[in-house]
Amino acid sequence: MVDPIKVYPSKPSKVYFYGTCLVDMFYPDAGIAGVELLEREGIEVLFPQDQTCCGQPAYTSGYHDQARSVARAQLDLFPGDWPIVVPSGSCGGMMRKHYPDLFKDTPDEVKAAEVAGRVWELTDFLLNVCHIKLEDLGEPTTVAMHTSCSARREMGVAEVGPKLLGQLKNVNLVEQVRPEECCGFGGTFAVRHPEISGAMVSEKVDALVEAGTRQFVTTDCGCLMNIAGYAEKNQKPVEGQHILSFLWSRTRGKGGQQS
Repeated sequence: MVDPIKVYPSKPSKVYFYGTCLVDMFYPDAGIAGVELLEREGIEVLFPQDQTCCGQPAYTSGYHDQARSVARAQLDLFPGDWPIVVPSGSCGGMMRKHYPDLFKDTPDEVKAAEVAGRVWELTDFLLNVCHIKLEDLGEPTTVAMHTSCSARREMGVAEVGPKLLGQLKNVNLVEQVRPEECCGFGGTFAVRHPEISGAMVSEKVDALVEAGTRQFVTTDCGCLMNIAGYAEKNQKPVEGQHILSFLWSRTRGKGGQQS
């Protein structure tokens, strides 16, 4: 699916929150932070209880029939026309970019395209739909930003994270060398090609350390798990957070525009 020029909707009164597997199982704080940020903007957050995997691991591994079966279960979870926000460029990219192709020439083609058109990466939604304004309550700190490949190339949000961090007066954002390079996670890529993945994440961690920071933030939990896990295992002096957790922790109870 080739995405047209983004046309952002007006700020809605409600959104659907698609939580993702990694947020659900490993980083619930990121999901909670995302909900808190949305609610502070005056938006009611709807969380369909029956949501499961978006199908991306099977899809990128070439198992399109299996991916379609998993993805089909998501299509009926979002009735109406409320936006669907996703705290992940990877899962968001799967739903927005690949669902239309995955369901092409099937009975679910129209429904899949309609759902895909309502999917937004959450930080993009906060910045460009909610027009969020953040008041930094934290101590001075330095941080680097890692934007996942899917967030950068599929969802087109490479500039969003730095713009949000730029609103935080006590945060010094430093840039790593070659920020556009993959961390080596790539969903099942890290499992299928561990040697290549290991070399890539090693270079990514070195780049973050050399940038002069002991912490990084990212839009995707897969990248967070991969980079932070490698750093911890190899005793590298850098730790990570999902950007939503970072933003909420520094602005808790403050910032944002109430409706």
